[in-house]
Amino acid sequence: MLGYRGFRFALPGPRRRLETPVAAVTLLLGFDRPLRVHHAHRPTVSRVCAVSGLATTAVVGEHDGRLSGIEVMIAPWAAFTLFGLDQHELADQVADPDEALPAGRGRWGSVDSLADALGSLPTWHARFALLDEVFTRWSEQGAPSSPRTVAAWNELVRTSGAVPVSHLAEQVGWSVRQLEIRFREQIGLSPKAAARVLRLQRARRLLAAGRTQAETAAACGFYDQSHLSGEFRAMTGCTPGEFASARRSPATESGPPHPDRLQGEATSLLLPANGTAPFSNTEPVR
Repeated sequence: MLGYRGFRFALPGPRRRLETPVAAVTLLLGFDRPLRVHHAHRPTVSRVCAVSGLATTAVVGEHDGRLSGIEVMIAPWAAFTLFGLDQHELADQVADPDEALPAGRGRWGSVDSLADALGSLPTWHARFALLDEVFTRWSEQGAPSSPRTVAAWNELVRTSGAVPVSHLAEQVGWSVRQLEIRFREQIGLSPKAAARVLRLQRARRLLAAGRTQAETAAACGFYDQSHLSGEFRAMTGCTPGEFASARRSPATESGPPHPDRLQGEATSLLLPANGTAPFSNTEPVR
């Protein structure tokens, strides 16, 4: 697990956030009300519990101001073991986790029943302890990921997607084709698409930290600022400048703190409650 985040919102009005692609699978365990997720190329879905694989385009999450639950961030190769499902079936999807979870997961075989049990516990500490127990059991019951897939993924993460796919395959002793097949199964995206997600993740982090677009493009291996801007818009629906400006805008500071989904990363933007989704120009990356 990359992390748990418990949340309980009791706001006076709706809340909307732009969620950009990150290098993790997300499991939402809601306790009561649904989250609506708007995707540029798919129908809007409304779920109390949901699982999302690696994504290459942004989504907008929206709720009515009252929402509670736990968000679990999972390395994709670990999600392959937990859910026993080819990860490409979850890529760019917001799915019902009970449809992704195989039968025979014991007492908490239903994600809905697990969420209900978590919601009934009195403290976040008790909830996280139960999750530790459940995920340990699920991991023991699931098929392990290939160590070479994990090694290749970890190298991509370490380099923020900077290593060429051919070098990556050579490092783990596979052909490029073998690596692509394993990544599709156990990560969800091709190595090239996964590298682009990781590179963009680093670019957002640098921009949010105050680096210029030119500095960010050079540090992340983009050809130039135009290349950075094109990738940014294709995967988030906004330009690097718009993203950096919105992160600094007082509008994103109103209301209670709204942490990013991954610690140390710049994953999200708070949006006007009645605005339009800013991702009309996004296209899935494969």
